[in-house]
Amino acid sequence: QVQLQESGPGLVKPSQTLSLTCTVSGGSITTNYYSWSWIRQPPGKGLELIGAIPYSGSTYYSPSLKSRTSISRDTSKNQFTLQLSSVTPEDTAVYYCARRYTVVGAYDYWGQGTQVTVSS
Repeated sequence: QVQLQESGPGLVKPSQTLSLTCTVSGGSITTNYYSWSWIRQPPGKGLELIGAIPYSGSTYYSPSLKSRTSISRDTSKNQFTLQLSSVTPEDTAVYYCARRYTVVGAYDYWGQGTQVTVSS
């Protein structure tokens, strides 16, 4: 059973960098052909893909967030990390990490989500 767990600050000030870590257990983040994603859901809105880091270690970013996003991984800890810079209150959302088969398959495992609020 694969489990994902998000961790990081719940409150970030405007203009700062949001940093979240997803710790994966029950499966390796380097296993062919899985992709590991960051997804968010702002209040009252739908799910938004932020980006992903597939098993190969390459990265994909949503075009609308690409200039502010960085996703990396630590294979020794089986973790992957999101950094979103220059945050504004519009970045307030529940942030999820999730796994999918390849970069186009369905998501099969999700973290429970973590609320991040951007406020001074």
